[in-house]
This record gives sequence, structure tokens and C-alpha cells, in this order.
Amino acid sequence: MAQQLAAKEPTPEQIADLQIYKEMGVTDSEYKLICEFMGRKPNYTEIGVFSVMWSEHCAYKNSKPILKRFPVTGPRVLMGPGEGAGIVDIGDNQAVVFKIESHNHPSAVEPYQGAATGVGGIIRDIFSMGARPVALLNSLRFGKLSSERVKYLFEHVVSGIAGYGNCIGIPTVGGEVMFDESYEGNPLVNAMCVGIIDHDKIQRGVAQGVGNPVFYVGPATGRDGIHGATFASEDLTEESEAKRSAVQVGDPFMEKLVMEACLDLINSGIVLGIQDMGAAGLTCSSAEMASKAGNGMDLYLDEVPQREEGMTPYEMMLSESQERMLFVVEPNKEEQAKAIFERWGLTCYKVGKVTDTGRLKLYHQGDVVADMPVKALVDECPVYNKPSEVPAYYELNASVDTVGYAEVVDLDDALRKVLASPTVASKEWVYNQYDHMVRTSTAVRPGSDAAVVTVPGTRKALAMTTDCNGRYVYLDPEVGGKIAVSEAARNIVCSGAEPLAITDNLNFGSPEKPDIFWQLEKAADGISEACRQLDTPVIGGNVSLYNENAKGAIYPTPVIGMVGLVQDVDHITTQSFKAEGDVILLLGDTKAELGGSEFQYIVHGVTEGRPPQLDLDVEKRLQQSVLTLIRKGYVASAHDLSEGGLAAALAESCISGGLGAKVQFRTELRTDIALFSESQSRVILTVKPENAAEAAAFLKEQGVPVQEIGVVTGSELNIQVNDKQAVNSSVSDLESVWKDAIPCLMGSKTN
Repeated sequence: MAQQLAAKEPTPEQIADLQIYKEMGVTDSEYKLICEFMGRKPNYTEIGVFSVMWSEHCAYKNSKPILKRFPVTGPRVLMGPGEGAGIVDIGDNQAVVFKIESHNHPSAVEPYQGAATGVGGIIRDIFSMGARPVALLNSLRFGKLSSERVKYLFEHVVSGIAGYGNCIGIPTVGGEVMFDESYEGNPLVNAMCVGIIDHDKIQRGVAQGVGNPVFYVGPATGRDGIHGATFASEDLTEESEAKRSAVQVGDPFMEKLVMEACLDLINSGIVLGIQDMGAAGLTCSSAEMASKAGNGMDLYLDEVPQREEGMTPYEMMLSESQERMLFVVEPNKEEQAKAIFERWGLTCYKVGKVTDTGRLKLYHQGDVVADMPVKALVDECPVYNKPSEVPAYYELNASVDTVGYAEVVDLDDALRKVLASPTVASKEWVYNQYDHMVRTSTAVRPGSDAAVVTVPGTRKALAMTTDCNGRYVYLDPEVGGKIAVSEAARNIVCSGAEPLAITDNLNFGSPEKPDIFWQLEKAADGISEACRQLDTPVIGGNVSLYNENAKGAIYPTPVIGMVGLVQDVDHITTQSFKAEGDVILLLGDTKAELGGSEFQYIVHGVTEGRPPQLDLDVEKRLQQSVLTLIRKGYVASAHDLSEGGLAAALAESCISGGLGAKVQFRTELRTDIALFSESQSRVILTVKPENAAEAAAFLKEQGVPVQEIGVVTGSELNIQVNDKQAVNSSVSDLESVWKDAIPCLMGSKTN
């Protein structure tokens, strides 16, 4: 639309009479409010700027009441929501900086660039805070791999993530991938970045000091990504394919130069404020930086470098061309700033100045082409309390008996089916495309409960993970939200770390639908309660709504990105069995809970009922006890039980360790339910035989249920339940099933 109207933009009267503002996602009531703030009808550039600043992606107008429920403070939190990324203290004047964001809609129509630029954007969020990015993670959702379109999206999304991260030299160390028809046509591509910073280097995106110059650095502005923020704030339809212009094109080599130059600039101490041009491009960065300082800003658009001829103010302001930054210094520091960028082969351009007017004023070819109140742009977007309604499917699922299915007798076959499920199967096809060892700080590679990256110059390390089970959240959003946080924390603990905080990516359908808004509300309640109980405040994140396809909304998927602190690298723990003779301990109670499980989905072909229940007091005791045992040096391996239950967890620990196990599990449950239930708050530990009794006694003292279920031995996984043979398979056979599943579905492509 922008390019079509560039030659002759409509007048303010035409915008009002023809309701052109609706094409930009502005409602009648919002347009009326904008006119009141302006004291007149806005011109084309002004309504374009308002439309992106008032989009859900930038303003959170439908989700802000929900986000206020999250706990956002804590003794370690140095910076919570509101800046480019959150920051948490890790001691010794150091902090960890991290955030997760989505690039779902761009990835649906242009998967390679959509995913690649999602990675680029989240990296900029981290280094704009002054931090050195040290790790990338992702959380991906796709439809079933039997679909050629899904295979195409999967292959190109992974290639985009790999292409950008590998080129810029930041290791992609972890993540998760889930496949379900719910995500058909609307994949989820969530990217997370983690950085390390000294306290005195922390930056904010603030335009300080009236009269100070505003600089632009990065590649020239083009027409790619125009209205990307509003594209991310609407439903995907058959017409979405035509909106490829709303998908940016990334250049990781340029981003590498911009990152290093900006970190040099920050280290010089002359920066007063810096922010990346992410969603809504120059519009959002200029307006937000001015707003945070209580100032205004004048921008001289003729000074903005342009890679295409005849760009209009509208196009320059709304472009989301990648790898661009905006920063403020004092006038007497201009030459120093230019010299820093010249050393990296870059040019920074003076494109504006900070004012005391409280207005964002745009100049182009000698004219004032837009004049807007900053406060209205950033802070006055109307906030909506959408109607909420319990979905009919939720009520119906209350009466479903999730353990009433016919008993599965061939459990060797059932285990193979679960291990061959793309959601459970090895993700080597994915992470073998990623460079996860660049910078040589990766201590635990992809494939264990959490990735671990060492902190240079110390004996500390950072554990990190992304987690969410959308089926659980669909069946019970509040419980599913609790489980997402708890599983992330459990993964962190099983890696030897103390959970610190979370960043969340709330992927939901349209908030205009009361049943979807109810999902969002209840999931947020569950996340909030879990975060309070487990002392993991929310320090930032992203909301991605309007994730729908022809059949309706995706499963509600509030992805949790979590980081934990390993006090000493000696505490780093992995899921792989380590030595024959080690004793296997099962912590936690196994109950008859198949709702939302992989076994229910793969073997019985349904997702129904209620998910496993969760007691946060029990969860907290479990996690604290496991971490204590790890720090005492008792634990050889630790693995949380999640998708696939006990049988899958034992198989994964055997496969990753190249060892077998002989297990005798005693239970009152039916055998298939006992092996594949996904009851929460459970962990498998292995300990040396001489430590087994003491470890078990400690766990009982802490009120954690524990059962010694076997030993690590040989090359077979042999599971007996109540003295009856249930599973007896060679680990090599299980490994083949587990490793070959995704390559086979992708057409025997190997990497």
C-alpha cells in the first residue's frame, strides 16, 4: 500500500473520508482519539506513525492488563520490563542480560528471512543494553511433518536461524521444537539471546540532553519491512503471502560490524542513550527514546541514508530495514563517535537532535512533514480489557477419562513410537546446522536438559533453556502456565544451576475472541503464581497475538525462556548416564496422568482431558533438594521427566550416555500408564552406590518422594514393572529410532 500511494499520498481529509486509516489497523475510535491528540486530522505520515506505535506489537494494547499480573522485581533484578532486555545480577559486578521475541508471521510467509531477522533483532536488543551476546536459543512450533509445506517451513526456518547466528559468531546452544497440526500454517519462531555485562556498562534507550545530536548507524534504509509491526498484529490469511514487503532482509555480516562498533562506543563511555531500530524502525526508536527522557526529538529525514530512490517520509519512518541503531551523544563527542565507527568501516549519520518540545517533529526537503506529541505516541494508546469466556472445549474436557483407553501391551513398540515422534526425537538434524561451539564457552551443548555457557574469567556458568507444552496449556491454561515455568526451572536445576528469572513469549490466537482471551488470562495467572513460588521474576518478553490458521487459533503457547546461575563449574550436570553400577533414583510421585501427553497423542491419536496437575510447594522442594545434592557432589546425572514420561527419560539418558539400564519400578498403576504418564515434579538422578543411601535419606528428610529403581549397566534398557517385563530393547536400536526419525521424515536429509 505504501509504495502504491508513495507517488501521491492522500490528504488528511481523504484519510478520514475514505477511512484509509483502517487499512493500517487503526479503529474508528482510535482515529478519533488521534485527532484529539493532534488537534487536527493527521496526514499520511502521521497516521502511519501512530498506526505502528499503537499496534499490539508495540503498544500491547490488548495484553497490557495481563502483563501487569507478572512479578517483575527481585533482589537480583537490575532491570525489568520496559527496556530492550532484562538484566539480572550474577555477582562480582557482573550481570546476565536476556530476552525472547517472536518472528512468527514473517516466518510463515518468508521462512528463511523471517527466522534470520528474528535472530538479528534479538541480538540487537542485547548489545543495545551494553552486553556482549554469548548465546542464542530458540523455541519452534510447526504442523505435522507429513505436510510438504511444513517441511519447507521447518527446513528454511532452521536454515535462517543457522545462517544468521553462525555468520555473526554467536553460538546457538539450545532450544526446543514441537510438531502438532495446531500450528499448521502459523509456525512459531521464538528467538532468545543471552549476554553478559558489567554493572557499570548498562545502557538505556533514552534521548538525554536537550540539544544533543541523534545519530543513525547501520545500513541504508530501504522499503523492506514497512508496516512489519502491524503485520505482526493481525491474523494470517491467504492474502498474507502478498505482504512479503513486511518481511525484512537480514545481513549478519553487517550486524557483526554494527555490534562490535556499538560495544566499542559503549565502552568509550560517551553514549547517553542507544536503542535498536526493531519493530516500527526509526519511528519506535525515536519516539521511545524521547519519551523515556521526557523530551522531544527533531529528525531530518534528508540525512537518513536511503538505498532506494524517492523514499517518502512515511516509508523512511516505517521501514524495518535491519541492523540499524539510533544513539545520542554530546556535541563535543561527535568526532569521537564517528572515529569509532570508521575503525569498523561504518559511517554514522547525524539525523536529528533532542528537543524540549515533547514532540516528534519530522523535516523533509525543507518542510515539516509531521509533528506529533511523543506522549500520545508512546503512552496514550488506549488499553482494552477484552471480554473473557470459558471455552466450550474446556468444559467438555473435564469429563474425559484420560486413562480409560485400552491397555497397550507391546510397550517396546510404544516406546519406539514415542521416541520416533518428532517432538521427542533427537533434534540433531536441527542443531547440527548451528555452530554451538564458537567462542569456546559452551560447556553443555544442545541435547541435555539445559545448555550451559561458562562466564569468562570466573568459575561461574549460566544455564539456559526454553520450555512450553502447548497441549497442556490448551487443556488447562492456568496449570499449563505453571508447568511451563516449573519445567524450565527443573531443567535449569538438573543442569546444576539456581533459576534466576524468566523472559516470556506469549503466543496466542486473536484476543478479539473471548475464549482466546480467557486462555491468555489464565495462562498468565499460572505463570505469575509459578514465578512467585519459584522466585523467578519476569524481566521482559514479548506478546505475539493473532496466531491463527484456517482451522482457528494455535494452541496457546506461552514460551518460557529461563536463565540460571551455576556457582561453580564443578556443579555442571547433564542427563547422560555416566558409569556402570551407578544407582538410578526416581524422585517424585507417578500418577495416572495422560492428558496432553505424547503417549496420548502418538499412540491414542488424541489430545484431550486435563493435563498433569502441579503442586508448586512440591515442585520447589524437589528443585531445592536436587540442587543441594548436586552441589554436594553426589549426583552423576540428572534428567527431568517431561514428554514421554519415565520410559522416554530413561531411554534418553541411556542413549546420551551410551549405556544401558536395568530398572525395576514398583507401582499400583497400569504398566503402560506408569511408563508414559507425564506427572510433574519428577527427576531421574544417578548416584554412586556408596552415596545412594545417604542421598535417598536426605531426599526423604526434605519431603521428596524417592524410589531406587535400578542401576546403570550394559547396553540394553530393561524395564520391569512390578516384576513383569515391560521394555527390553538394545540402546543402539532405540538410538537409531530416536536419531533417524526427523531425517527420515525430511526425506533422508542428513546434516
